[in-house]
Amino acid sequence: MDLRELERDNTGRCRLSSPVPAVCLKEPCVLGVDEAGRGPVLGPMVYAICYCPLSRLANLEALKVADSKTLTENERERLFAKMEEDRDSVGWVLDILSPNLISTSMLGRVKYNLNSLSHDTAAGLIQYALDQGVKVTQVFVDTVGMPETYQARLQQRFPGMEVTVKAKADSLFPVVSAASIFAKVARDQAVKNWQFVESLQDLDSDYGSGYPNDPKTKAWLRKSVDPVFGFPQFVRFSWSTAQAILEEEAEGVTWFVA
Repeated sequence: MDLRELERDNTGRCRLSSPVPAVCLKEPCVLGVDEAGRGPVLGPMVYAICYCPLSRLANLEALKVADSKTLTENERERLFAKMEEDRDSVGWVLDILSPNLISTSMLGRVKYNLNSLSHDTAAGLIQYALDQGVKVTQVFVDTVGMPETYQARLQQRFPGMEVTVKAKADSLFPVVSAASIFAKVARDQAVKNWQFVESLQDLDSDYGSGYPNDPKTKAWLRKSVDPVFGFPQFVRFSWSTAQAILEEEAEGVTWFVA
C-alpha cells in the first residue's frame, strides 16, 4: 500500500483511495465500513470503506475475507493483494487520523469525543464514495457505541440506501471484513514506517503493541517523554496512560494572565 502522502505529512488527516471501478458507477453497490487502531495510545486510527457491485459480492466472499483481528499479518497482506488484483470490481477509501488530530480534537475547548469523531469519519467516507459516483444502495457498518442510535443517525443522513449497523459486523458481513483488512494493513504499515517530525536521539522503535496496558508500550512512553515538550506526535497525549506519565515525568507549568 502506497502511504507516501501520509509519510510526507502525518500531523493531521490523510485520505487515500483506489480508482473507482467503472462497474461501480453503473451497478448497485454494497459498501462496508470499519476501523483499525481505535484503542492504542500510539499511532493513527484508520477508517476504511470497501465497496463492490452486489452482482460481484460472491467474488469477495470467495476470498474468505474475515475480521482482520482474527488473521495473521501475512494473511491480511495476502488478502489485501488479492483484492487489489480485483480492481475492476473492488474499490476502497481510507481516512487516516493522526494521533495529534485525535488528541487535539478530544482536548479542545469544544470537546469532540472519539465516538463522535468516529461517526463523522465513517459518514464522511460514505459521502465521499457517493460524491465519486459510486451507486451505493446498501451499507454495513461495524458499530461504535449503541448500534441502534448509530444506525438511525446514518439512515437519516443517507435515506436513499439501506443501512445496517451491527456489533462485530466485521465478522458478519464480508464487505466489512474487507474494509477491516484495508484499515489494519494501512495502520500496521503507517506505524512501522512512522516519520517522526521531532529530532529524537537514540529513538527506540520497539513500542510493543501500542496499547495502553502493554508494559513495553508504557516503558517506551516513559523513555520518550520530554520534561518540557512532552511526547512525540506519535503519541495520543489525550489517553489517560499518557497523561499519567506526563503528570509524573514532566515539569509543571504556571500560567500568568496579564
